Amino acid sequence: MPFPELARSSEPLRDSDADALILLLPPLGGPAAAELNGWPGLESALTAIGFTGAAGSVSRVSAPESTSSPLAVVGTGPSPDAGAYRDAAGAAIRTITGFATIAVGAPGASGEHLRATAEGAALGGYWFEGYKTGAAPKRRASTVTVHGDALTDADIAAAAAVADAVALVKDLVAIPAEWLGPADLAARAVDAVAQLPVDVTVLDEKALAEGGYGGILGVGQGSVRPPRLVRLDYAPTGADRHIALVGKGITFDTGGLSLKPPASMVGMKYDMCGAATVLAVVRAAALLRLPVRVTGWMCIADNMPSGSAIRPGDVLRTLGGTTVEVLNTDAEGRLVLADGLVAASREQPDVIVDVATLTGAITVALGTRHAGVMGDDEAVARYLAAAERVGELAWPLPLPAHMEDELDSPIADLLNAKVGDPAGGSLFAGLFLQRFVGRVSEDDDSPRIPWVHLDIAGVGMNKGAAYGFTDKGPTGAAVRSMIAYIAGEES
Repeated sequence: MPFPELARSSEPLRDSDADALILLLPPLGGPAAAELNGWPGLESALTAIGFTGAAGSVSRVSAPESTSSPLAVVGTGPSPDAGAYRDAAGAAIRTITGFATIAVGAPGASGEHLRATAEGAALGGYWFEGYKTGAAPKRRASTVTVHGDALTDADIAAAAAVADAVALVKDLVAIPAEWLGPADLAARAVDAVAQLPVDVTVLDEKALAEGGYGGILGVGQGSVRPPRLVRLDYAPTGADRHIALVGKGITFDTGGLSLKPPASMVGMKYDMCGAATVLAVVRAAALLRLPVRVTGWMCIADNMPSGSAIRPGDVLRTLGGTTVEVLNTDAEGRLVLADGLVAASREQPDVIVDVATLTGAITVALGTRHAGVMGDDEAVARYLAAAERVGELAWPLPLPAHMEDELDSPIADLLNAKVGDPAGGSLFAGLFLQRFVGRVSEDDDSPRIPWVHLDIAGVGMNKGAAYGFTDKGPTGAAVRSMIAYIAGEES
């Protein structure tokens, strides 16, 4: 398991026999004074080292009057919410290494805060085995016990399920593309849900051709590794809602014949994290036994340049018959998602959510911490509320009607890109995808199925310094929000 095993205890933290102890505390003085009553000598020790209680600040401290065990104190900030506890626990477990077992306490924390503490500890304790040779680095804890009376077994199970989903995405994204082509990713999807009540269908290149999936086939035709479409269906008895998830799964993105420059191609193995996110969220829904039907569509292809690759100016006929003139073969994610959105729409779910590392423009617009969210106002509002509940940053963007004309092609139904015009690139992509969202009934004038588009190109990979429970590298962005969105407002 690539993250710590979680446990809970109602015993005082000082009584733990763990290899190391971690305390989550606000700044000294005020409410913190009562929280230190059971720790003689600790306040003076913290004062001596200049502990400020700033959010995420981790300090090793010696307090022999209280404990002989190694002790670290991490700040939660002056008025901590659940997110502050999640980040504090994650930062501590991420940085305090070399101990197999760690016990965590948060004096005075509520049940909600303790649940966030457990989740943060599991998220911050993730590790990837990797391919290094020689001496192994100091490992993060294999077991973390969270101390607090208000914590339940259900809280621990929920935190573990979320951490498992995020870890699955990180594991898949970290694997080099040479070992994770379309067929490999499809096989891993089958294995990931093998012991769960999830039905899986894998369409190979022949089945894709017979079904008319021209977007996925077109993007994948330049590679010696043929594309795949994976459908996952978790359908519990009595489910009163049906949510469809569609994910971009480009196992490596060279840009195709619209070749990326070398520096931009580094890291493009992570262009499949939308599909990995769909897999992880469906798996989590099944593990948590959520009373919601969740169908996932993983649209998987290798975008490679070759003599058989699509060319700028070629026209693809996507699922359902819509034709697309491909001006930029590096705008390929929207082509595979087009097929996935049509396939998902044919089952007429209550809502469709697509997730993709879709545009570099989203990073220009929102930076590297906020996911871009587009779609129907009500569905977007529900998603943003779910993201706020779990402490993930997301921001709504418009789908401006005045840009609709820019989608028109002189020879096909749509263009896939605005070549030479960088203005509103993320919005253009959202408008393109909207055209493939089906209607709630067979009537041509019926409204479109409620739809949310998540552009996670900026947040799916952390290229900067680690922070909170987030390491440098794959982040598993949007996984927690999507799980909360499916679970509903009670989550």
